[in-house]
Amino acid sequence: MTLYVYAVTKSSHPLRLDDLPSVGDGESPVRAVRGDSLCAVVSEAPEDIKVNRPDVEAHHAVQERLWEDGATLPLGFGFVAEDEDAVRAVLEGGAEGFTKSLETLADRVEFNVKGVQEEEAVLRQVVEESERIRQLNEVTRGGGGTYDERLELGRLLHDEVQARQTALAESVLAALRPHAHAEQLTEPSQQYFLNASFLVDREKGEEFTQAAQDMSDELPEGVEVRVRGPLPPYSFV
Repeated sequence: MTLYVYAVTKSSHPLRLDDLPSVGDGESPVRAVRGDSLCAVVSEAPEDIKVNRPDVEAHHAVQERLWEDGATLPLGFGFVAEDEDAVRAVLEGGAEGFTKSLETLADRVEFNVKGVQEEEAVLRQVVEESERIRQLNEVTRGGGGTYDERLELGRLLHDEVQARQTALAESVLAALRPHAHAEQLTEPSQQYFLNASFLVDREKGEEFTQAAQDMSDELPEGVEVRVRGPLPPYSFV
């Protein structure tokens, strides 16, 4: 029987798995496959695994229940194993690394932090504060100006916005790093100038969120810091 695998944890974990929905039909029992000192939490895998809301919610519900009661290594959505023997082989082969990771993650949680800036606000600030950009903006307004002037305006706007958002991201990171044990950064995108995950001692969770709120209050108009957590440490497994 192919098994859907949610997480790895110690055999001593309480494993409160009753009444948890499973990925697939939602009714396959969620249970443990035990090795020597470790176990994997699994259910019968559906024939066709698709990313849809009910299955993603079931996946996270199992992981969050486990994390409430002790350290676990949450696996990504869609991880399957051929059968129980294959699961036990993974537990045995990776026992040393799994155990070390569980010790590192014990009593720690993840917070995801995203930095958002309103595009219109930052462009307005750049035009107001840069004389050359303001001149080019006036010349090229309504399709006027030369090709080179329009090209220069686009390049200057891009460089100035990127420089400002890089500085914003560094200021947020500098404020939050003292409250975290580790961090994982994702490349900035058009939507987020900062996308970072922090590993934080569980007892310092409120301290971390307060630091993020204090930092957000100091940021310019149109800039927002969004914090999600505490979460199982998905980014640190």
